[in-house]
Amino acid sequence: MIVGTRLSRLAAGRLLPGMASRCAHTERKVQVPDTGDLHIVESGSGSRSLLLMPGALGSAWTDFKPQIEQLPKLLPDHTIIAWDPPGYGKSVPPQRKFGLDFFREDAEAAVKLMRALNRPKFSVLGWSDGGITALILAGRHADAVEKLAIWGAGAYLNKDEVQSLQAIRDVAKWSPRMREPMEKVYGVERFAQLWGEWVDAACEFYKQRDGDFCRSEVEQVKAPVFILHGKKDPMIAPEHVPWLKQRLPNALYHEFPDGKHNIHLRYAEEFNKLVADFFRGKE
Repeated sequence: MIVGTRLSRLAAGRLLPGMASRCAHTERKVQVPDTGDLHIVESGSGSRSLLLMPGALGSAWTDFKPQIEQLPKLLPDHTIIAWDPPGYGKSVPPQRKFGLDFFREDAEAAVKLMRALNRPKFSVLGWSDGGITALILAGRHADAVEKLAIWGAGAYLNKDEVQSLQAIRDVAKWSPRMREPMEKVYGVERFAQLWGEWVDAACEFYKQRDGDFCRSEVEQVKAPVFILHGKKDPMIAPEHVPWLKQRLPNALYHEFPDGKHNIHLRYAEEFNKLVADFFRGKE
């Protein structure tokens, strides 16, 4: 999913948890069966539900601050729920476990979380790894997902992306500025360990499954889909968006001509309006 050593911009493009003021929200841990206590941030008070799914090693505040703050005004009939996936952010314990099923395990945990919140039907906003998890969720639990918006995600990993990942496995080679957001969350040693484990797990998909993250699940998606894309995204190979569009022929598509990987942060106002119109049914 990542092209070139510019992957570290994924960390640099995120927002530190303490930056600027936050809108009215609540933070709590939810006991999720067979998973553990998962940390969530909720904003808004609508009867409909929108789950925000972060990228690799991401959390609610590092990845979705503008959405947590702005989407409740644009979607007053929704409650916005941003989660820290198991083992990420403040959802520790459980200890993060990687392997060939970690995307599917996150998808199952998300479904269980929403059921625990008594919100069994919901829409999903998924970025990067969160987009992969969202596609799996929508494919395997079509009855639960109302709508789906994704960006910065691919259904598989190709050879060039594997080589790029291996080149930036050692975070000690990153600049301090690019490491800082994740080190603030995990600490220096734990971040380096987690990132290395994530890279190794992603490369195993290529070795053992021909890079397949969620090819079959994409074919099973029934919910309306909105694909957003930064045309200059250095994190995913250019082939991924056409691949998804071919298999999701009814999906809406919007391209940010100068956008890179973090279009929801760099172009937050425009991005939020686009996805809000989609989730309101004004697409």
